[in-house]
Amino acid sequence: MFKTVILAVLSFFILMPSAAYAEVKVNVTQGTVEKLPIAISLFHVEPGADAQLAQQMPEVISANLERSGLFELLDRKAFIQDPASIGTQGVRFGEWRAINAQALVTGTVTRSSDGRTRVEFRLWDVFSEQQLAGMAYTTTPQNWRRIAHIISDEIYKRITGEDSYFDSRIVYIAEQGSPLDRKKRLAIMDQDGANHHYLTDGKTLVLTPRFSPNQQMITYLAYYNNKPRVYLYDIDTGQQQVLGDFQGMTFAPRFSPDGKKVIMSMAKDGNTEIYVMDIGSRQINRLTNNAAIDTSPSYAPDGKQVVFESDRGGTQQLYVMDSNGGNARRITFGQGRYGNPVWSPRGDLIAFTRLYQGQFFIGVIRPDGSGERLITSSYHVEGPTWSPNGRVLAYFKEFSTGAKKQGRESRIYTIDLTGYNERVLKTPVDGSDPAWSPLNQ
Repeated sequence: MFKTVILAVLSFFILMPSAAYAEVKVNVTQGTVEKLPIAISLFHVEPGADAQLAQQMPEVISANLERSGLFELLDRKAFIQDPASIGTQGVRFGEWRAINAQALVTGTVTRSSDGRTRVEFRLWDVFSEQQLAGMAYTTTPQNWRRIAHIISDEIYKRITGEDSYFDSRIVYIAEQGSPLDRKKRLAIMDQDGANHHYLTDGKTLVLTPRFSPNQQMITYLAYYNNKPRVYLYDIDTGQQQVLGDFQGMTFAPRFSPDGKKVIMSMAKDGNTEIYVMDIGSRQINRLTNNAAIDTSPSYAPDGKQVVFESDRGGTQQLYVMDSNGGNARRITFGQGRYGNPVWSPRGDLIAFTRLYQGQFFIGVIRPDGSGERLITSSYHVEGPTWSPNGRVLAYFKEFSTGAKKQGRESRIYTIDLTGYNERVLKTPVDGSDPAWSPLNQ
């Protein structure tokens, strides 16, 4: 029995139900992870199909899984069975056990009668000789990289039991120029840095881009004639519109979980408070009313609570309140200054930055204030953003450069919640303030 799902120009079919087998599994919640040895074969190519894709797609899948820190990618030079014999004779499991592979990924690339490309993949448990997952995808050749990300997601989900994040994108601020003349543009790329392109031309200063949780929309702050404006940008059409042109200074707009509202802080008459705007009606409601600075709000994934930073207690700390502005309570009590809170899409943790004794940290804490844990630090590290599955954080680090340390370099990094898998995300220019998208629709 086949199940068909249509997604944009891509369709895929379940080849057979996943076997109910649990030995090949990775626990992603432990502090340290024993990596799973996995072999990813080059794909078999049927006559008339694109042989280049049969090599490129396994490379992308391998890179995705390796970056997660959960998999040990076995060297293809050690493989005994070749892709052609897999395609014609099936998997010879003994040859894969001989190189200590616990899981195996195989695939076939064919050309459909309508000229489109069909890619099949199968995930195998080598020791039980059972298929764990299998799907076939049909799409245009230009969409091959996305298929590779979706296959990576299926492998990750089947082995870890967790949702994945490979078929997602990151928007960020691309920076060029000297510290005194810095051009900042909105840029977007796949989560692995591929398919990079710019969304704005750099003529206006742009800050704090944030994704909508349920559509391909970005909200961000830009300065027009030296006045802050909140914009909406439609990624699919390239159209943008002004969400609000406010009299006071505006900071850090973010979407509500249903994508229908934007929450932000605004400074009026010398006082910074948190407001929420309904996107449809443009009606604005004030949520906080305090003489202190209240800023950087972020919704819980169920929309019932908001985390924000405030100095109402005398120092810059994190607070959680109900989404209507009531019942505010402090959740951090450590030394130093806390800021940039952002709620995990899983709802279990809040990421934040902390400045203490001249050092910046990225940390996580439970919404009730327990379990605070610092996972990375640097001279300047800021702007945490969650992957769609809530297991990886992206952020940026700034470094002083040059003999007199007057230059500046800014790079985007990712790290998992263990704190042991920090990776730089390569971008063509300096990058700051990343924002991770939900899984592509």
